[in-house]
Formats: sequence, C-alpha cells, structure tokens
Amino acid sequence: MINDLAFILKNSIKCKLTKISLMTSLLLSLQACTSYENFKNITEDLEIPSQVYRSDFNKVWQEVMKIVNKYPREVDNQDAGIIKTRWIDNTLELNFADSFGSNDAVKAAQFKLIINIVKGYRGSKEVSKVTVFKRQRVEQDFLQGWKVIRTDGILEKSILYRLERALAIESKLQEIEDKKIKEAEKSF
Repeated sequence: MINDLAFILKNSIKCKLTKISLMTSLLLSLQACTSYENFKNITEDLEIPSQVYRSDFNKVWQEVMKIVNKYPREVDNQDAGIIKTRWIDNTLELNFADSFGSNDAVKAAQFKLIINIVKGYRGSKEVSKVTVFKRQRVEQDFLQGWKVIRTDGILEKSILYRLERALAIESKLQEIEDKKIKEAEKSF
C-alpha cells in the first residue's frame, strides 16, 4: 500500500511538472512570435549583400574600382580593402521609383556606398569576398532632418552581378591569351 501511494504521488508530481513545463514552453513560444515581429527589420537590415569570387584580390580590386569609378569617393584604401563614396544625391530616382507607391515624395534623398574587399583562401586557391553596403537617408521636410531608411538592395546586388560578369570576361580573355601563347610556342 505504501508502494502504491508513493507511485501515485510520484506520477502526480510528474504530471504537474509536465503541465508546468508545457505552460512555460507555450508562453515562451508566444513571446518569441511577438519579439520576432519587433526585430524583423533589424535582421533584414543585417543581411548585407556579399559574394565570394574565385579570383585574386588585385583583380577584384581593379574591377570594383572600374565599377564605382562614376561615384565620388571619400576613401579608397587598397591595403584595408575598403571603398567609401561621398553622399550622392538620388532624390529624383527615389521619387520616380516610388511615384506609384503610397508614400509622399521626399524633399531630398542621399545614399552612400561602403564596399569591403577581403582576401582569403579556399584550399590553396586565393579568393576574394566583396561586401556592398548602401546607406540610404531621406529628408521629408527641413524640420524633421535626415532619417535613415532601409535600402531596396537593387544597387548592391547589381554591383555584385556586374563584378561577377566583369571577372568572368577577364578570365575568358586571359584563357584565350594563354591559348594563343601556347600555339605561338608550338609553331616557333
């Protein structure tokens, strides 16, 4: 009888602990859903477009400099692997792109590009990682001042795509040049 009473007591404690843990996990899951909504924008902003290229650092640096040549630069330090542009006015582009949207036109808009190029190795082959970050800010009126907004990501991805295509073309041209040299050596 004492064994039966101990068994029942033990099972009721397990049942209560199970209920408590179930209630706790339910509350935590509800809290996680609301906190996700609060921090959704933060996680989206932290997703900075980047890509790894199977090319050496100097080639990648030269191609990036060709691509961003049209933007006025504040910093271009090859040793540090960083390129920063000055603030560039894009009020007309932003107002045109959002002309059919629900937002009002902005008084002024500017953006700045920050591009990092990092040298690395994959096995014994040298690779380069390029990260493009665009900082967009708008001014609705002179009383509110500048407000940083999220970028649409199109310019960053297009820079990475242009870089990929330029490196592929450069690689093909180098391959053709090497083939011509080998043929010239055989015929000589």
